[in-house]
Amino acid sequence: MTSQAADEPEAVVAPRRSKLTPEREQEFFDAVLEQIREHGYDAVTMEGVAASTRCSKSTLYRQWRTKPQFVAAALRSSGRCRFAGVDTGSLAEDLRRVALAAGQWSGRDTRLLQALGHAITLDPELKRALRETLVEPEIAALREILRRGVERGEVRADNPALEFVPAQLFGVLRIRPVLEGEYADPDYVVRFLEAAVLPALGLGSRPRPPSPG
Repeated sequence: MTSQAADEPEAVVAPRRSKLTPEREQEFFDAVLEQIREHGYDAVTMEGVAASTRCSKSTLYRQWRTKPQFVAAALRSSGRCRFAGVDTGSLAEDLRRVALAAGQWSGRDTRLLQALGHAITLDPELKRALRETLVEPEIAALREILRRGVERGEVRADNPALEFVPAQLFGVLRIRPVLEGEYADPDYVVRFLEAAVLPALGLGSRPRPPSPG
């Protein structure tokens, strides 16, 4: 080898991505998100996910160089707007549908948000992926529901409560486990809506049946 060749920098070879079927890739994503829910972000390792999905850890490292990249990709794969398509022609009824949907998935998503809480403050990519998949689409859909209610004349455009509806609904999902040790199930979220959100918007709450006795 000549001295010139010895001085030349060694070429950097990027890791090769093997071809995975969409189903197999989704299996990896589901596994890592479920392990985060159950054990927390810090306890999850690439090795652990590899073992649970019966693959080599090198397979995961070929696809995603680091755990944060892997988890960010998994978050983006789970993105779906639960409020999309809600349009009954009534703002109050649309919000009831939203409350039911939010209560149905609050356990899984709240656990995931809690488990990722510290990690997303340290990794901008994780934070961005979380907002893009679990926050921004839902808020955009909710604001669209409110906009239609304003256009139909069901609530005044200058009602100050309009600004805070997303914070109210998302806030109750996050805070109930802290205050009461239970997730906000559909019944709880709907009752919260009827008692706090609809009156603030000037919309009558649905009468509850009288208690027996």
